[in-house]
Amino acid sequence: MKNKFLQKTSRKVLALGLVAMLAATSFVGCGKKDAATTSEPTVAPTETVEAPSGEIAYTPGTYSATVTGMHEMTVTVTVSETEITDIKIDHQETAGVGEPATKSLPADIIAAQGLGVDGVSGATLTSTAIFDGVKDCLKQAGLSDAGIEKLMTIKLTEAVEEDQELTADVVVIGAGGAGMAAAVTANQAGKTVVVIEKASKMGGNTILSGGALNAVDEGSETAIANKDSVENHYNQTFNGGDGEGDPVLVHTLIDNAWSGVEWLKSLGMEFKDGVFTVTGGMWPRAHKPVEPEGTGFFKTYQAYVDSHEGITMVYNTTAKDLIVENGVVVGVTCEGKTGNTVIAKATNGVVLATGGFGRNIEMRVKYNEINKKWPTLDETIPSTNTSGITGDGIIMAEAIGANLVQMGNIQLLPLGDPNTGSLSGNIEHAVESRIFVNLEGNRFVNEGGRRDEMTLGLFAQPETKMYIVMDSDTYPEGNELNNFGESIADLVAAGRALKADTLEELATLMNVPAENLVATVEDYNRYCKGGDLEGQTDSFGRTLFTDTDEINNGINNGPFYAAVRVPTVHHTMGGVQINEKAQVIDTNGNVIPGLFAAGEVTGGIHGTNRLGGNALTDTVVFGRIAGAGASEFTK
Repeated sequence: MKNKFLQKTSRKVLALGLVAMLAATSFVGCGKKDAATTSEPTVAPTETVEAPSGEIAYTPGTYSATVTGMHEMTVTVTVSETEITDIKIDHQETAGVGEPATKSLPADIIAAQGLGVDGVSGATLTSTAIFDGVKDCLKQAGLSDAGIEKLMTIKLTEAVEEDQELTADVVVIGAGGAGMAAAVTANQAGKTVVVIEKASKMGGNTILSGGALNAVDEGSETAIANKDSVENHYNQTFNGGDGEGDPVLVHTLIDNAWSGVEWLKSLGMEFKDGVFTVTGGMWPRAHKPVEPEGTGFFKTYQAYVDSHEGITMVYNTTAKDLIVENGVVVGVTCEGKTGNTVIAKATNGVVLATGGFGRNIEMRVKYNEINKKWPTLDETIPSTNTSGITGDGIIMAEAIGANLVQMGNIQLLPLGDPNTGSLSGNIEHAVESRIFVNLEGNRFVNEGGRRDEMTLGLFAQPETKMYIVMDSDTYPEGNELNNFGESIADLVAAGRALKADTLEELATLMNVPAENLVATVEDYNRYCKGGDLEGQTDSFGRTLFTDTDEINNGINNGPFYAAVRVPTVHHTMGGVQINEKAQVIDTNGNVIPGLFAAGEVTGGIHGTNRLGGNALTDTVVFGRIAGAGASEFTK
């Protein structure tokens, strides 16, 4: 059956899969715990593969387990002698990424009375943690290993959805930062839009970010005080990528950055006052949203979708092939959650915004061979990316002749959680307030430098691990939040951060030589305000130090904090070639009619190394350009 979407008044959400996957429609700030109680399934199963046998027997009661997804969570399971009757999740998972899994998975497990149900697309870490927590609780309730194995075979069987064909003025593939910027811009131009997203919510990688967005409001008091300018931002971006970025694209990014911030504000997004230097950002020009991580962007985009006609969100649907007719890209063929075919066609243009390939290990290893920059990018190296970032759009575009550029340019950060690779648990607030030390208690790199230089420095350290070390100036009370909405007190309680009243005590907790750590901090402090080397560059080339009246002399005010970090794949700078109009270029140097691209799926903007804070700028600037271009395109 064909379901044609032609009216500009429609804003229906198509739930292609269990409605339970979309039960969480509101965003919850990560700084506040959200307990999800699901004692009844959201949707009754069509069929259960098999009922539990005599191997399933529990000791009635309520049991709890602490596990880690993107953040630490507590799974509490209540059982009778033969059934799982309730599952509660007390969590701080990111709204729009891990948070939906905390609602839908308990419902599915209870409905199936089994553990063979599917995890939530795009929320692998959270899904795995929930499954682990439930297993732990059931073992506490007396379930044998054989019983666990039995439950792993029991799943929900869903009725296959009918094939569908959707039509709108503009089709956007990907509901991350770039895709939603494009969708909103196209809708503001009076166009109907269909957005295809393989996860269960909008968000992509943007929602997992620290939220920092680089932009210079040239002529403002802040820019003048920081001696910053659009030209300075351009030079640092271009030179920071070793001159490999296309100068036209770099100018397009930088010249339109501040108007992107003003556009977000016009949609209702709020930013904190002032600017800061994000890791690898090279200068204090990053704007911090009021909401933690990247949730503010999607609260803003979701609010727009809810209050305007004409944007249809299609979730749990994976784009497979671009549709080309008479040399023009007119749509995309997709696979729905139940294996059904979904075709989305555009009367105007198509926007590709599917992200990079940070989670595709095969692609990472293959393209790392081009530059051989990193010792390895195999499965031993984690990633900050959401599980759905697997290069789908790059593969689809290449299949129709799109030119791929700079695919060997892959960025790692030295800031990954040692267990998950995520940026959560990072105790820093800004570059100026912390140092990096290795397992011997010594600094080893310019912590205010380029991301690739910091990470290569980390690869050379013992066990490829380091500690971030800072004092209490950023956390004077202990209940303050980091850039990811986590309180320092919770991180310490969970063992993800260390706290001590003296540097010697901190060194003991870190298991590093106390004399080394103390000497390292004393040497660093000499370059900060009030130190005898104030204003000078230290031996590692660092020029960014704490130097305000409120925060002075570097790291000297206890209690002191530390947190272990490892290398993690963060951003893939290579991808589909575009021009300044966000039009995709083919291998012959010609524009592919009807196809536009924005965000991490594209290449040629950031060169060998992306400045911290420029990725979110990229999503907004080129997302808006792509949305406008697709709206204006005519066949």
